[in-house]
Amino acid sequence: MTTGMVSSDANSVIGTALTALFVPGDRPERFAKALAAGADVVILDLEDAVQPANKEQAREQALKALGSGASSPMHALVRINPPGSPWFDADLKALQRLTRSPGHGLLGVMIPKSETAEHIKATVDVIPTGLPIVPLVESALGIINAFNIAKLPGVSRLAFGAVDYTLDIEAGPGSRVLDYPRSVLVVASRAAGIAPPLDTPSTSIHDLNRVADDAGTGKMLGFGGKMCIHPAQLPIVRSVYMPTKEETEWAKTVLAGSRNSGAASLGGEMIDLPVLERAKRLLVRSKSSTELME
Repeated sequence: MTTGMVSSDANSVIGTALTALFVPGDRPERFAKALAAGADVVILDLEDAVQPANKEQAREQALKALGSGASSPMHALVRINPPGSPWFDADLKALQRLTRSPGHGLLGVMIPKSETAEHIKATVDVIPTGLPIVPLVESALGIINAFNIAKLPGVSRLAFGAVDYTLDIEAGPGSRVLDYPRSVLVVASRAAGIAPPLDTPSTSIHDLNRVADDAGTGKMLGFGGKMCIHPAQLPIVRSVYMPTKEETEWAKTVLAGSRNSGAASLGGEMIDLPVLERAKRLLVRSKSSTELME
């Protein structure tokens, strides 16, 4: 996959990504492997994957990889440390400096522990206009404020962090407790007119059936893609989120039937405006998914 170099391309890449792969910022030996793994977007992680003692090292390694001074700058999203943390301001200032360098590879900024619009504004005010912002919602307060976060200028897409969310609300294990916050993020994104959100990573690495089931739940609820923590998860998640051959053929048939005959039904199915719109969106998603793989 070839990622975009400018903000409009970056928004397209992030907004249509089916898979987003985290890689620790302090493990530069894994950067090239992450790019080669086939994710639509790579996320250089300065937060949870990095121990406090290694935060500055991770930041410097990320800047080095993304900088225009590199022979071939890496193109990636960066998850900074959360607002209020000891590293937040330094992370923002470092990325601000990076964006002043022509040819840098920064695709956008992911903000963890996003709970209020003010959290996001603190980043938008520093990062140049047009660079995508991806708030990672991981708490009850973040879910309550999801629409206010989603509608802020600069926000390209929301993302969901289930592990921190369940810790915040002191919920027990199981997927049912995640249906509500997931649905809230999907509805908030749609209402704000931004791309469908990225779902939380599956914590399972070796049980790929579980990864597939989890991805299927997210897709059913309206998510547009899923974050991943291991390359082995990527093909499973992609196969779930890509429109199937049957879905694509159905969409083509619906649109062709509508154009050719104006029929109100097709194969026993009522064809009204919502059905036509769903068919159009499926074809757009199918085209975008194919282009991302090229």
